Amino acid sequence: MEVKETMELLLAELQLRGFSKNTLRNYLTANKKFLDSLNKKVEEVNSNDVKLYMAKIMREEGLSPSTLALIRSALLFLLNEVLELNIKKIKTPKIQQKLPVVASKAELEKLFSQLPLKSRLLVKLIYASGLRVSEVVNLKVDDMEFDQNHGWVRGGKGGKDRMIILPESLKLDLQKYLRKRFVQSDYLFPGKTGSRMSERNVQQIVKRATESSGITKHLTPHKLRHSFATHLLEAGNDIRIIQELLGHSNLQTTQIYTHVSKIALKGVKSPLD
Repeated sequence: MEVKETMELLLAELQLRGFSKNTLRNYLTANKKFLDSLNKKVEEVNSNDVKLYMAKIMREEGLSPSTLALIRSALLFLLNEVLELNIKKIKTPKIQQKLPVVASKAELEKLFSQLPLKSRLLVKLIYASGLRVSEVVNLKVDDMEFDQNHGWVRGGKGGKDRMIILPESLKLDLQKYLRKRFVQSDYLFPGKTGSRMSERNVQQIVKRATESSGITKHLTPHKLRHSFATHLLEAGNDIRIIQELLGHSNLQTTQIYTHVSKIALKGVKSPLD
């Protein structure tokens, strides 16, 4: 089978399964590089071919364990799910499990104080509702049910809809902002022309505010989401409710916040006492 035909089959399978644009891009890029490196037909590929290729790019490109794991997943998706070659036992270095960085309430107040109205409301909503950056830029005005103190993420990660909580104080500020804003748009936080704001723009807003506030932690929109989950856990909320609010399909993903929460640790007494 030719490379072009193989890539077309891969793209079709990814689209039929509803993978995100990021996954499409990553899987297509990884497999194109792999296919271009082959000296045989793709139907003849075996596990040794994959191992040798993975070792080569690891050695020559100095890739991180997480990047290697992504490439392995991409290659095995093509070889096993699309071409049904049944290739197994491809291992990569273990990914180091790092605990997420969490902002304190005081640091969050410092961060918010550095922002003008629209940016402040946007960043507050990320924290208040545990939103992904891709979700906040896609929020529409019609997704907000202000009278119910909640809103909806439509077609989030995995194509799922989920409900998000909306605190009373932020709700009132958002309603005031919507009444006074000059740009007419379906988006809750549009760009200057009323179109969808870019994810990069949101990341830069948080980065600049973090630097100007003097906060030493490297805060990002995703770390505000971490802070949302950790603070909910510390307030005694059930982890399965937090799982639903974050839109995690697997409880294990949410359980990392049990390692970050300081409440349980503070209750443990040293044997010296």
